[in-house]
Amino acid sequence: MNTIPGHRPNVFPDRDVAPRLFAALHAMSFDGVGITRAAYGPKESEAHRLVRAEAERLGLAIETDHAGNLTMTLRGTDPGLPRLMLGSHLDSVRSGGNYDGAAGVLAGLSVVAGLVQAGFRPARDITVIAIRSEEAGSWFPVSYVGSRAALGRLPPEALDVPRMDDGRTLGEHMAEEGFDPDAVRAGRAAIDPATVAAFVELHIEQGPLLDEQEVPLGIVTGIPGSRRYRAARVFGEYNHSGATPRRLRRDAGLAAAELAYRLDAEWARLEAEGHALVCTFCVLATAPEAGFTMIPGEARFELDMRSENRASVDLLHAALLRLVAEIEASRGVRFDLGPESGSLSSRMDETLQAEMAVAAETAAVPFRRMLSGGGHDAAAFAQAGIPASLLFVRNQFGSHNPREAMRMEDFDAACAVIGRWVVARSSGDDA
Repeated sequence: MNTIPGHRPNVFPDRDVAPRLFAALHAMSFDGVGITRAAYGPKESEAHRLVRAEAERLGLAIETDHAGNLTMTLRGTDPGLPRLMLGSHLDSVRSGGNYDGAAGVLAGLSVVAGLVQAGFRPARDITVIAIRSEEAGSWFPVSYVGSRAALGRLPPEALDVPRMDDGRTLGEHMAEEGFDPDAVRAGRAAIDPATVAAFVELHIEQGPLLDEQEVPLGIVTGIPGSRRYRAARVFGEYNHSGATPRRLRRDAGLAAAELAYRLDAEWARLEAEGHALVCTFCVLATAPEAGFTMIPGEARFELDMRSENRASVDLLHAALLRLVAEIEASRGVRFDLGPESGSLSSRMDETLQAEMAVAAETAAVPFRRMLSGGGHDAAAFAQAGIPASLLFVRNQFGSHNPREAMRMEDFDAACAVIGRWVVARSSGDDA
């Protein structure tokens, strides 16, 4: 269809694509409890083949880069214009839900399918990207593997990080799935920021705020950074629980518990001073050797501290180090925090936020502006200098669990917003 300059065509996302592909993704990755598509694993690759087949049906130009990221492009009339990118990831946590990540990829395909069906030829390329290994933190302790590799920004040493369950490295798993870790190690980039006008990621909200406030759509203002310890340990001394007086105990379990309690108090103090941050002891346990009638001689914990403001999380980290020293001195134990990992915080592009708000208002979709609690690939694009936008769809039962939910009418409304924005930007207009 030919469009009149300045005229915005009546184009709608295809509402049939996503339900069909969500059902197929569930069928191929249900593990008996939830959804498992391991980063750089066979099920993630199978999911990529599934969406690739849909892109082939739509006649899109398809490429897979050296790190396995899949791009599916509706070609525009002017190849010199920077393209629009829509997408997210297809891997999952172990026994998670079917919508985390996948919703963003299927939203992009739904929008592009609507353009194809309407015969709308955009001025610029519209690329849907299925990104590898965003949930690497659940498999490898590395953030944004696929997107940073595509942008040539993944540190080479990340390829040597072992997977947490089998001990084999990220590079080994990447090669096993048919990709090129040597090119990743060399910093080869498949995406040049100068050729991308914007990256938009749709994701289910990972918390309850939108559902609680009965708002279907969130326009995210920023993504938090983090400081994390995934393998921290406390060493004390095993001894008899009935025969050892308190003054002679070196109880690793109580030392870990004291750290958790006191760091929580520091978090509350910082919140009272106006800092927005979160602090979670994701794991807090004595070693497997501990048992009844024993004083724990070893404990372990995993700690995740996040804030959009780096200074806030740094203050909490300083409190952590101070408390560790104090508890070591008072309880006669030794802490080994192990290697630190983390990610940088990222502001979402303010112009894109404003354009998405206009698109939502035009489509009569209620929305609220909000911070993200979790990390997303949009952060990697923003850090590379690409204008990035993150949208949330309300979700009834949280994220990273089998009960993860999303009403299709909310998903369709979010796709309508993205579709309006795409038509406006691909035509050279404002949203």
